[in-house]
Amino acid sequence: MIPVTPSDVIKRELHGRVLVVRIDNPPVNALSARVRNELQLAFEAAEADATVDAVLLIGAGRAFAGGADIREFGKLPKPPALPDVCNQIEACGKPVVAAIHGVALGGGLELALAAHYRIAVSGAKFGLPEVTLGLLPGSGGTQRAPRLVGAKAALDLMLSGRHIGAKDAHALGLIDEIASTDDVLADGLAYTQRLLAAHAPARRTRDARALADRTSSRAAIEAARADAAKKTRHLFSPMKIVDAVQAALEMSFDDGLRHERQLFLQCLDSPQRAGLVHAFFAEREVQKAPETRKAKPRAITNVGVIGGGTMGAGIAVALLDAGLPVTMIERDDASLLRGGALVEKVYDRLVEKGRMSLEEKADVLARLSGSTSYDALDKADLVIEAVFEDMAVKKAVFAELDRVCKRGAVLATNTSYLDIDAIAASISRPADVVGLHFFSPANVMKLLEVVVPSKASADVIATAFDLAKKLRKVPVRAGVCDGFIGNRVLAIYRAAADHMMEDGASPYQIDRAVRDFGFPMGPFQVSDLAGGDIGWATRKRRAATRDPKMRYVQIADRICERGWFGQKTGRGFYLYAEGGRTGQPDPEVEAIIMDERQRAGITPRTFSDDEIMRRYMAAMINEGANVVHEGIALRPLDVDVTFVHGYGFPRHRGGPMKYADTVGLANVLADIREFAKDDPLFWKPSPLIVDLVERGATLASLNQSA
Repeated sequence: MIPVTPSDVIKRELHGRVLVVRIDNPPVNALSARVRNELQLAFEAAEADATVDAVLLIGAGRAFAGGADIREFGKLPKPPALPDVCNQIEACGKPVVAAIHGVALGGGLELALAAHYRIAVSGAKFGLPEVTLGLLPGSGGTQRAPRLVGAKAALDLMLSGRHIGAKDAHALGLIDEIASTDDVLADGLAYTQRLLAAHAPARRTRDARALADRTSSRAAIEAARADAAKKTRHLFSPMKIVDAVQAALEMSFDDGLRHERQLFLQCLDSPQRAGLVHAFFAEREVQKAPETRKAKPRAITNVGVIGGGTMGAGIAVALLDAGLPVTMIERDDASLLRGGALVEKVYDRLVEKGRMSLEEKADVLARLSGSTSYDALDKADLVIEAVFEDMAVKKAVFAELDRVCKRGAVLATNTSYLDIDAIAASISRPADVVGLHFFSPANVMKLLEVVVPSKASADVIATAFDLAKKLRKVPVRAGVCDGFIGNRVLAIYRAAADHMMEDGASPYQIDRAVRDFGFPMGPFQVSDLAGGDIGWATRKRRAATRDPKMRYVQIADRICERGWFGQKTGRGFYLYAEGGRTGQPDPEVEAIIMDERQRAGITPRTFSDDEIMRRYMAAMINEGANVVHEGIALRPLDVDVTFVHGYGFPRHRGGPMKYADTVGLANVLADIREFAKDDPLFWKPSPLIVDLVERGATLASLNQSA
């Protein structure tokens, strides 16, 4: 083994007549400008060195290459560009083998595709996830992948952004061989030596023939185009990916590369790319709460869940999926059985779908125990309460937890609205209390609001963030107020929707306009899905403290008074066929709306979809700014992440605060002031927005680390 050149990010070592080129740019071997430059130098040296017969390209540390350097996201990269590096590797006159461990994602996989042969350890992961950032694989991926594995498989990989394992990659033809051990260097060298012994040529992916069946390739492209138009109609890059694969079928390789580059630059200029990149960075930034910097999390090895209803069972599943033992507490044996059955039902579905074996299900459920006595929680490190949303009930639960739980146990409430400071003050150890607001279904939804009461110790908050990581949730730190971040803002923009409904827009038009904006559902569909009685109970709870001067629309109350609570009762704002989830407009609801307009003395007017969305978004943005102004959210990006992950806000728009900057904060303020002419109490501009507009600043300027 002879060291060839010293370098920080690219190591070159000669093993016999094989030059090993190792990418060493921790933590994931991102393909930075320096890495790209030194890769070019390494391959130039390999071509010129008569003692080198082949090149083995590998990654140091835990990965082959994790893709682009995130510091270059959203920018034109410094030269040399990765497409040029990939083309140089492919053009090498000596066989180039990529030996892959860890991950080969995005540009990392494109680099491997440019090699002539590919071998991977069994645990390696592959993917082209650029679509999740509003981009397409722009370094030859859209041209090489279809030629190597066919149009259908390549389109599935690129349009889904999903990762696949070595077994699936081998079956597709993405890699040539699965290594016999996890020693990527030894197996890579052995494979390269076998190729040299067989006089294997420099086999270029550009010459692969998986697109030879033009009829089936064209059919796969058209099917993908139709599917993208249906499922991702709001997004820009999926259709550009389809266009690029069509170019791979119809153009020469070099012309296809040029077309890919044009399409890539179009994606780079898209506002959607900016929104998706913002969401990407925001999700990483929310992990950085002040408490996580100054305190270490407490150890969590045993967890209790109070309540076996839909939410409690979902929380239990999330904990079990993370490998934690869970003790469920219910008030009686019948309720405990129902809770256990709800948990088991989740795993039964996984078994039915072939995603879990019966043995794996049994192993998971072996970690679930139940009791009707709080004494069973005496060894719990963390207890999460998920009972009825009533302060007296919550305090009674916490009194029992205060009695039985060991000192140092974290006591969490899953309340959606209630004052956690009041709950904490009701027991002898308020420093151990935190809010963990899960979103339903708790085992599926990614958002977890970590609500920080005034007396909570820093290590309790750090523990909550550490738990979120174990549960693969996206945690957002929130302060204590009615509704925290998400539900507080929701109450305002839902009120704006109610105002428009009473003023003349139908709930069905409002829902359609919101869906066309990019949300999966409109506010009235969401109400029917969640259950109209949930919102009704909240409104009744708030009635005593509601400002009598504030406008209050009673239409939803009239619907609930008839027992129409949405999907679970077969009708709410919509009519549902038996067991159906897709509602139809209800003429009786429209009659109720007309009666309420008449009672309120309102002459209905028409609304354009544009005005609906301007009002809807202005209400959301204004209250989101208030949440930041009051310190309930640390930064605007915390509001963005909350709405992208918990409320269906279209990810490609980045979040409501990012959207406000995109359309111009001054324009949003102008809308608020225009709307305030009719209702100055509801449309009171946030002091934060007024201040930022006066200074010519953006909400993004406040997105510094907490």
